[in-house]
Amino acid sequence: MAEAIAKEITLRKDYLTDKKLETIYFGGGTPSLLDQAELDLILNTIHTHFNVTTGAEITLEANPDDLHPDKINQLAGAGINRLSIGIQSFHEPHLKFLNRIHSSSEAERCVKFAQDTGISNISVDLIYAIPAPDHTILHQDLQRVFDLRIPHISAYCLTIEPQTAFGSWLKKKKMKPIDEEFAATQFEILVHTLGQNGFEQYEISNFASEEKYSRHNSSYWKAHPYLGVGPSAHSFNGISREYNVSHNAQYINTITQGNIPSTLEILTQADQTNEYLLTGLRTKWGVNIHQLAVLSGGTFLNEKQSIVQSFLDQGLISVRDAVIMLTPAGKLFADRIAADLFIDR
Repeated sequence: MAEAIAKEITLRKDYLTDKKLETIYFGGGTPSLLDQAELDLILNTIHTHFNVTTGAEITLEANPDDLHPDKINQLAGAGINRLSIGIQSFHEPHLKFLNRIHSSSEAERCVKFAQDTGISNISVDLIYAIPAPDHTILHQDLQRVFDLRIPHISAYCLTIEPQTAFGSWLKKKKMKPIDEEFAATQFEILVHTLGQNGFEQYEISNFASEEKYSRHNSSYWKAHPYLGVGPSAHSFNGISREYNVSHNAQYINTITQGNIPSTLEILTQADQTNEYLLTGLRTKWGVNIHQLAVLSGGTFLNEKQSIVQSFLDQGLISVRDAVIMLTPAGKLFADRIAADLFIDR
């Protein structure tokens, strides 16, 4: 697979007009399974065809059970300088409920191993709204993060998809539906507690101390162009999006023949406007009204001025220096607000 990914990088070296890369992100699936030679091959290929800036953020997603000391040393040696770790919770019963195979102690140890190796730029995933009698476990999870001096948290509400174990349990009444009031309270606790401890909510689900924002994800939310390689990868250049096939064997066979196994989607003005709204509204930077006018061909305010005013009157958004931002109350309804502001296709 690593050879195919390296070949795709070569085939697509001209996709981005700006050859300067400020972030590299190894995500999706289990990139931590890559060995030293595979990581070196991919990174060397990137350096061959792109200008990777000094101090570029190079992130790798991993699970705690993958991050033993030798692996962390290998990653650091390959140039990885940021880890995104899927901890989910430090509470053992919650880990079992989520079907995670790592333990709380493994999660804590891998963070300390990384810090001892020199990778201090760490993000952890936490899941909230897991059924519980009260909010004690959430407070304990957050305290563990503070104690470990982790500078970035991605917090996601538990969701139940139909084609999952949880979906099956729900259908068989082995578990209750997510309590929306409980979930909303947990979200408010997250925002308040993290804020009290020096974390800034710079995106609905993402919190950083000392401005340790995810530079990669921030670029995505700001609609900067990016190249994605590998099965299921998506790429975006501002006016179109491409989707690679998800089937591994088909991906490798097509790349081996010198072709790119992707589907091209040309984005309409409505597509560009609505994607900017969906991602940008979730961030501390908001969405610029002038940019909305450019993307929509001047139709945004004509169509949505009354809705913008309604959200202002309800205290769900604010407008300052031509930038629309969600208020704390609005963050509870981010997706709905964005959808109501979408322009017609």
